Amino acid sequence: MRILIVEDDAALARGIVSSLRLGGYAVDHLSNGADVAHLLRQDVFALVVLDLGLPDQSGFDILREIRRAGLQTPVMILTARSAVADRVRGLDLGADDYLTKPFDPAELEARVRALVRRGSGHPDPILSCGDLVYDRSSQVATLCGKTLPLRKRELAILESLMTRAGKVVSKDRLISEVFGYDEEISPNAIEVYIARLRRCFGESGPRIVTLRGLGYLMESNAVEAGQ
Repeated sequence: MRILIVEDDAALARGIVSSLRLGGYAVDHLSNGADVAHLLRQDVFALVVLDLGLPDQSGFDILREIRRAGLQTPVMILTARSAVADRVRGLDLGADDYLTKPFDPAELEARVRALVRRGSGHPDPILSCGDLVYDRSSQVATLCGKTLPLRKRELAILESLMTRAGKVVSKDRLISEVFGYDEEISPNAIEVYIARLRRCFGESGPRIVTLRGLGYLMESNAVEAGQ
C-alpha cells in the first residue's frame, strides 16, 4: 500500500519514511503542501500523513482542499500542536486520526496499519483466502498453518491481491501500491514477485491467474470451492 508523508522536518521525514518502508509500504514524501491534492488526484494512496506547520500553507487548508475535492483518502494529522481546539478542528475538517509530536514510532506504525486497513474496506487485520491466512499486524502469512517465507514486497503484493480476491488487479495498480516514485523498478519486477508467491503456494494455496493485458486475479474462496 502507498503512503504519502507531508512533512517539512527533513530528519523526521526520513525516519518515518524509513520505518514505514521497512514495514512493507511504498512511501513518498513532500516537504510542502502545494502538490498534495494534485498528487492525490493523479495516483491512489492508502493514507496521507500530514503535518500542520508546513512552510507554504497550513495543513488545515490542505486538509480542507482534499475533502472539498471529494477525495476520500484517509488522513492522519501528525503535529506538535496538542491543544484540544486544534485536535477538534482537524477532525471536524475531515482528518481520520490526530497524533501529536513527540510520538512513539510503534504507535505511529500501529495507527498507520489501522487506517490503511479501514481505508481498504477490510478493517480486520486478518485476511484469508482458502487455507491462506495473512495477519497484517504481525505481517505473517501462513498456508495450512505453515508460515510462508515471504519478503516485504511479496507481502505487499499478497495484501493487494487478497483484499481484492476474485477481482482483477492491474499491474500498474500493483506497481503504484508497492513502489514509491523515487524507487527504480525493473520491467519484470511484478512478474518476479508473482512467480515467487506461486512457488510458495504450491498446490495447496489459491491460484494467482495472469490475465494478459489486464493484470492478476487471486481466485476467491467461492471459485476454489467450485461454487
